[in-house]
Amino acid sequence: MTAGTDNLFMTDPASVLPPASLDWALFLDFDGTLAPLARHPDAVAVQPSLIHSLRGLSKSLDGAVAVVSGRPISQIDRFLAPLRLAVAGKHGLESRLPSGEIVTPVAAHPGLQRVKARLADIVACDPRLLLEDKVHTVALHYRQAPEREDECDRLVHQVVDSMDGGLQVLHGKMVLEVKPVGSNKGVAISRLMEEPVFAGRRPVFAGDDVTDEDGFAAVNALGGISIRVGPAQATAARYCMADVDAFASWLAGAEAALAHLAVERKGTGT
Repeated sequence: MTAGTDNLFMTDPASVLPPASLDWALFLDFDGTLAPLARHPDAVAVQPSLIHSLRGLSKSLDGAVAVVSGRPISQIDRFLAPLRLAVAGKHGLESRLPSGEIVTPVAAHPGLQRVKARLADIVACDPRLLLEDKVHTVALHYRQAPEREDECDRLVHQVVDSMDGGLQVLHGKMVLEVKPVGSNKGVAISRLMEEPVFAGRRPVFAGDDVTDEDGFAAVNALGGISIRVGPAQATAARYCMADVDAFASWLAGAEAALAHLAVERKGTGT
């Protein structure tokens, strides 16, 4: 996928993003977008103010808010408790629909356990490495050993290439994730857009990593709004924000604006 060349990076994108609208469907990555990245996946901290913003946005948008993440649904629920939103977890390999129904589009790939066993030998030799088994995917984190990036990349690709196909390596920020071919955040968003709660709305997706680029492309194709969180770089996203704090501030502003619009709409009976 080739990122657009007309994208602009700005530290105050709220002044140029289209104003918040009650016809939006909001899709949000988690790590690096809603919450700062941490040295360990379990060490992520979520601000209470974020929970407040998400709850208000979901109310104003009639439930059309979903988290789209590489994490399992159970982890998203734990970090956002007591809030329970629609979620596309594991890059869309499992989803909770607005109705509460859990959907797993594909079965776990039989080769993943072999991948995990091979990578476990690498992790056993370096306690700074972390192997995360998500059932449908396997992730090797090297955030605490950044100097091993090239080595980890080479070893993971060797393991995947030795399989019988059907698996691919997803490159994230200090993590290499092995997952089945054909599932990504773009596909996950497109599926959710078919649900009654989201259908007919304008999709808005925010993410921070290369793993979110498929989501940006899908939202762009649907005439939506794509937002990259983080330093400027080549991306398919049409808008950018400086960091997690800037995005949290924008979400709070959008929540307040939509709450006001919702009251106005109720008052006019439209």
